[in-house]
Amino acid sequence: MPTTALALGTLALALAWPLPILLSRARWPARSPGFALVLWQSIALTGGLSMIGALFAYGLLGFGTSPLAGIRSLSDHAGFGVVPTGMTFDQVLALAASILLAGHLLLNLAATFFHARVQLLRHRHLVALLSEPSADRPGTRVIDHEAPVAYCLPGATSATVLSRGLISLLDADQLRAVVAHERAHLLQRHHVVLLAFRSWRSALPWFPIATQAETAVGLLVEMLADDQARRQVDDRTLAMAIALVGSAHGPVSGASTTGASTTGASTTGASTTGARTTGASTTGAQETDAAALAGPDHPLDLLTPRLRRLMVATPRLSRHQGFGVLAASAGLLALPALLLLLG
Repeated sequence: MPTTALALGTLALALAWPLPILLSRARWPARSPGFALVLWQSIALTGGLSMIGALFAYGLLGFGTSPLAGIRSLSDHAGFGVVPTGMTFDQVLALAASILLAGHLLLNLAATFFHARVQLLRHRHLVALLSEPSADRPGTRVIDHEAPVAYCLPGATSATVLSRGLISLLDADQLRAVVAHERAHLLQRHHVVLLAFRSWRSALPWFPIATQAETAVGLLVEMLADDQARRQVDDRTLAMAIALVGSAHGPVSGASTTGASTTGASTTGASTTGARTTGASTTGAQETDAAALAGPDHPLDLLTPRLRRLMVATPRLSRHQGFGVLAASAGLLALPALLLLLG
């Protein structure tokens, strides 16, 4: 059992520092963002399970010689409200910490989704008041504002919101690319993934990897939406659309330029094709963490990598490489449970 706690702690440490850093610096995720997104989710979930499992396994040392025996003994003692005679204070502390950490993460996840739902309903109401349906694009609403804005609102009655400034800035093909990009966010439910990583970051604000993971995942979902848009238009057209909207607020390399903007991302978690804009304030919506990640503090994090992969052709991962990433992701997820069962 001490070996199990040590192994889980080592796994949690590896998933908290070196592995996420290596993945965030790797170049292959841009080639196949879908596989990379699966791996990031596996790292985040396995890391949380390993942290909880390491504390739990150490706390069970006072209840039995193996995790399974310890769990059975724990259930027996819990019924009487007592602890074994030989159990030490640090074991009690570790057991309590594992329960508190699990509860904290789950409650924070529920709170994040609840607040996002409330914001979504409020923002949807504001959009209904301050926009009008597009005459030639079903499921699209148009805001009368000069800033180039495009974003999506998920839900049972999902919608893509465009500004008149965006419509006047782009030509027909570029606008089609933007709409396809935003609808990809809706179809692939990127807001759910981003909310989960936002919850992880807010639950562990002192944990730098949580912020780094949210940034990396934000870029990956943008790339996935770009790939969907590439089915509608050629790469050059999509790149021009991204660059035009970005340059509408300053040079691509400037501090005010971003790769994502939304009036609705505060509720969706999904960022947009274009640039961050103060036009969002016209709807009363707040900027989101996803938009802030591509904001003034990180001007190139989302925009430049997306443009680079569109302008410089790179091969996707091979089928065997993709299966390898999926197998590694599945193996990571299974590892904490296996360590507890075999400990």
